[in-house]
Formats: sequence, C-alpha cells, structure tokens
Amino acid sequence: MNIKAWLSAMRLRTLPLTLSSVGMASFLAAKYAAFRWDIFVLCVLTTVFLQILSNFANDYGDSINGADNAERKGPQRAVQSGLISPKAMMKGIIMLSSLSLFSGMLLLYIALQQSTRETILVFFGLGLLSIVAAITYTAGKKPYGYAGLGDLAVIIFFGWVGVLGTFYLFTHQFNMLLILPATSCGLFATAVLNVNNIRDIESDEKAGKRSVPVRIGRKNATLYHWVLLGGGLLCAIMYVVYTYTDLWQFLFAITIPLFLINAIGIYKKQQPKELDPYLKQMALTSLSFMITFGIGQLL
Repeated sequence: MNIKAWLSAMRLRTLPLTLSSVGMASFLAAKYAAFRWDIFVLCVLTTVFLQILSNFANDYGDSINGADNAERKGPQRAVQSGLISPKAMMKGIIMLSSLSLFSGMLLLYIALQQSTRETILVFFGLGLLSIVAAITYTAGKKPYGYAGLGDLAVIIFFGWVGVLGTFYLFTHQFNMLLILPATSCGLFATAVLNVNNIRDIESDEKAGKRSVPVRIGRKNATLYHWVLLGGGLLCAIMYVVYTYTDLWQFLFAITIPLFLINAIGIYKKQQPKELDPYLKQMALTSLSFMITFGIGQLL
C-alpha cells in the first residue's frame, strides 16, 4: 500500500477548516457551562472521518467524471495519477463511510441518552445525510458539485448543521441567535471552496463541472469571494452587538488583516498555481477566527 499516496488523498490541510464548526460550537457550549470532553472528542472524530470521506469521494469522482485531468492546475490527485486505483479508492470510501457511521452513532448514544426518540432520529437522519452529501458532491451519476450546488452544501453542513447541531449535542437546546456565528463558519468554508474552484476554473469548465466561478466568470468570482469574507465578518459583528457584554468579544477582529491578505491575493494572482498558498491560508485564517471568536466569548 502506498501510504504517501493515501495521506495525500486525505488532504490533511483541509482538516483545520473542518474543525472550525465543531470548535465554534464547543466554545459557545463552554460559555453556557455545558462543554463535555467526551462529546467534543467524538464530534471531532466524526467530523474528521466525514471530511476524509469527502476528500476520497472527491478524488474518485473528479477522476471518473473528467475534472481531474492533465490540464488541471492544482496538486496531483491520487486516482487521476494512477497512484491509487479507482477500485482501491472505492474501498476507502466504504471504509470511511463505515467509520463515520459508527463514530456518529456512538456520539448520539452518549450525547442524547436523555432525549426523545424523535430527536435521536432527526440527528441520525442528519448523520446519514452528511455521509451521502460527502460522497455525492462529485461522485455518482448526478453529483451536485457539478451543478454548482457545492457552495450551498458547504454553508449548510460546515455552518448551520455543524455549529447548531454540535451545540445541541452539548446543551440539548437550540439558540437561533447562534445562526449568525454558524453562518460565519459556513461562509468562510465556502470561501475556501471558492479559491479552489477559481484555481480549477478552466479544467472544470472543460469537464462540465459548473461550479460557481465557472457560472459567473473569474472576475465575478473574485468579487463573490469578497462578499463571502465580508458576510462572514458581518455576521460575527452582528452576534457580538446583539450579545455584547465586554470588549473582549471583539477579539476576533485581530484576524481581519488575514482575511484582507487572502481577498487581495485572490484579486491580484491570476495564475492557477499562484492560488494554492491561499487555500491553506484561508483554511488557517478560518481556524484562527474561530479560536479568537471563541476565546472572546469566554473572556
């Protein structure tokens, strides 16, 4: 087994972004004195499994559907390059699906022992939907990522479901005001996807992958990127204004220069390979935002 190829296919640099929604919900739960380490660890484990599953399915699906080809400008993909066979990758997808399901069921058993059967079924359904969404983004006969719906899915699962759902597992309550920081997480995660799609705009268009940048063009996709970042920061500011008690709640403002660096870089850099560093930078900036926002809430 080519361990290096499998590690590359896992795309470990995407994991910090994955943990942003779990981290945000955990900080907010701690603010309500409801944080639990066992739930946190299982949330992290389940989320990591789902992200790796999504990365495997993306590697497999883009190779099968033609988006990964010799003209693609991003890092080499495992299936397209032949380092991992489609059959082996499919086995990896099945394994990660099983791990995600097992970890998720254990999480629900521990977190929802006192909940109603209806609540457990709702969360179990959300878990199954998350697995299906991770796989069908670029894999299957009609992958929704090829229809330009990937951005919406990211906002839903990396934002609203990730934050509000995880918060409920800690507290057993919904707080609709939390949709604001949840939307921030979702928009910043979508910004990462947007950088990726801007970089791959030419190869995606030739493969029939109608991502948002393909649909609206490179120039408008750059403006869209500014909207995503500005919208995320605006949601965070609105939440702090609504819940204001102390100036520390604006601690996340120290990450604003990082967002500006990313937005300006996406605007100025024209060559696809020049955009690669901004993928990692955007993911780490999102993580930094989550940490500073959460600390500000606790302080």
